Amino acid sequence: MKAEDIKTISVIGSGLMGSGIAQVFASKNYNVYLYNRPHPDDAKGEFLAKRLEGIRSILTTMAQRGLGSESEIDSIMGRIKPTTSLDEATSDVQFIIENVAEDLELKQKVFQDLDQRCPLETILATNTSVMSPTDVAAKSRHRERILATHWWNPAYMIPLVEVVKGKDTSDEVLDTTYNLMKNAGKHPIKVLKDVPGFVCNRLQHALAREAVSIVERGIADAATVDDAIKKGFGIRLPALGPLEGTDMVGLDMLLAIQNYVLKHLEDSHDASPLLKEKVEKGELGIKTGRGFYTWTAEKAQQRRKEFLDYLFDWALREKGKTT
Repeated sequence: MKAEDIKTISVIGSGLMGSGIAQVFASKNYNVYLYNRPHPDDAKGEFLAKRLEGIRSILTTMAQRGLGSESEIDSIMGRIKPTTSLDEATSDVQFIIENVAEDLELKQKVFQDLDQRCPLETILATNTSVMSPTDVAAKSRHRERILATHWWNPAYMIPLVEVVKGKDTSDEVLDTTYNLMKNAGKHPIKVLKDVPGFVCNRLQHALAREAVSIVERGIADAATVDDAIKKGFGIRLPALGPLEGTDMVGLDMLLAIQNYVLKHLEDSHDASPLLKEKVEKGELGIKTGRGFYTWTAEKAQQRRKEFLDYLFDWALREKGKTT
């Protein structure tokens, strides 16, 4: 099957990521089932109704910011069909993407069920940030059609999707999924080996490990570390990746620097003692009001708004480059 043959997509799990993914595909003229398992406390289907309201609200905000048109919102919403019937969500669909909790046993059960229900040509993807698609597919029979697509939050704003090949994933399924993500307006990358953290989280957590270590060792406080990135090398990263930058200054320079500095960097294979201590004390970040920073509800809301405004401004600049 080619990406162009895919017309209907099912999103299993209607939480934050699932709703965002459904919005992306519906905005690109795909028919989308948005599935949430039935719950005895939600006999009226209010949970899915609220998810649809949330999608409409986001589309309205985006249109007001110049990212879409309000006249298109009704047609986009019309392409999203909420359902609590797994039979309906798996009928006549060519691509299914799962967004349940990051619980390996749960994901394995979901895929075992999907594998039994769906025609062989249906591609099955798990949206996970860390779990191995090989492990997720382990209890399924047709593992060649199972892979991972790691979307980033918010799914409707961040362009990157990691398309991760499991041990048994066929090349055809990998290519079709990659092209589907392109057709949906995303910027996919192929991850050819199923390794923990894929590409992006390996890079992200290497940086996070050093950032926490700098605070733990008293070299600088959290705000200084964040400023060093946001006001320093972070500014150039969207335009000049680290390997491009290395080529510009010369690999001999990188070699000389690494020969000197690497032995001084954090290389622990265990999580930071400082991080463990904060978690044990209940200092979990915004959700508890204290982490590396102190958070009030108002401060957290304002910071989230500032971040989303930044993403809108970035998207508008990118849109201007292509129009």
